[in-house]
Parts: sequence; structure tokens; C-alpha cells
Amino acid sequence: MTHFPENLTDRYRRFHFRHFTPNANHYEELATHGQSPDTFIISCCDSRVDPETIFSAMPGELFVMRNIANLVPPYETGGKFHGVSAALEYAALNLRVKHIVIMGHSGCGGVKAAIEQNTAIETEAHFITKWISMLDDARMRVLASHQGTSRSALASKLELEAIKTSLDNLRTFPFIQQLEAQGRIALHGAHFDIKVGKLSVLNQRTGDFFDL
Repeated sequence: MTHFPENLTDRYRRFHFRHFTPNANHYEELATHGQSPDTFIISCCDSRVDPETIFSAMPGELFVMRNIANLVPPYETGGKFHGVSAALEYAALNLRVKHIVIMGHSGCGGVKAAIEQNTAIETEAHFITKWISMLDDARMRVLASHQGTSRSALASKLELEAIKTSLDNLRTFPFIQQLEAQGRIALHGAHFDIKVGKLSVLNQRTGDFFDL
């Protein structure tokens, strides 16, 4: 029998004592009446970047989707399994969130793999390469605009472009186009710098990021 990780058992018990018990009424309310978050955050799987922690959120306040490099694929109906698209459809049409935030971060491994090409360890299925191919156009723009720049600097530039790419892809979904046009939903881009704890937000009119 494989034992459940001991460190997770300890952390769960700590959570139950320090967080769940003092907030038991809040959890009961959520269990009884369901969730009604205002914000849907699409962020990276990176273990260093947790949206609930960054935004000091209680359970029920944020609807979160995490994937490699915080990417949103363009709208398409082929194939069978669409994890990001399903989460987006649920958040926008069922939870009726008011905001969608694409949140990138510094030192993103997915973005680094996109810049350096073929550096990630993969199986013959090449799941990582296929996923980050969504950044191919953005990568080419960054390389063309910053020739002679170091790999790390290029990756930092691409982290920001990846956020814009996901926002562009969001707007290819017909229901997002409609909701945004009606003023029922707002799209946002943000970038978190792990080392200094700085959150920058995209000004979509100018294309620049500014610090909060």
C-alpha cells in the first residue's frame, strides 16, 4: 500500500486546526449555498505563484484555472477535451464572473521552454511543446524586436507577451466577445514578480504594464 505523503497529512491537520475550525461557519455557508466568485483567474501551475495567497482570498472568492504558462487557447470546437475552454465557459456563463484575469509570473518554466526550444524533458507525445506552441508568434515577435538580448531577458519579455496572447485568444470566444461588448465582463492582464513580490497590471490601451 502506498502511504499518503506525511508532510501533506501534517499540513492538512494544521489547516483544519488553524483555518477551517475558526471559519467553520463560512465553509458551511459555501457548502450549503454554493460559490459566487466575482473573478476568474487563469494562472500558471508554478508552485511559487498561488493566486489565493497573492490576493489574500478566502475560499469562495476566486475561481482559478492553472496551467503551464497561464495560456488560453484560441476558440475551436474540434477534438473532445478542452480544459481551459470548459472552465472559461463555466465561469462566464454559469458563475457569471465579472472579471477574468490572466496572471503570468517571473521565471516561468513554460515561457523559458518556448524561448530556448526543446529544453523540457518530454515523452514522445510532446505535450509541453504542443501546448507552448501557442506562443510561437509571440516568441518570433520578441526575438525580432530584441536581437542580441540575453535569453533571460527574452524570457522576461515573452512572459508579458504571453499574457497579451491569452487575452487575444480569450476574445476569440463568441460568448466572451458578447459579454465584454455588453459590459458584463472585463478582461485583465497581470504579472507577478516572485523575487520582489510585485504585481504589475496591463494597460490594454497602451500595451504597457504598471506596478500596483
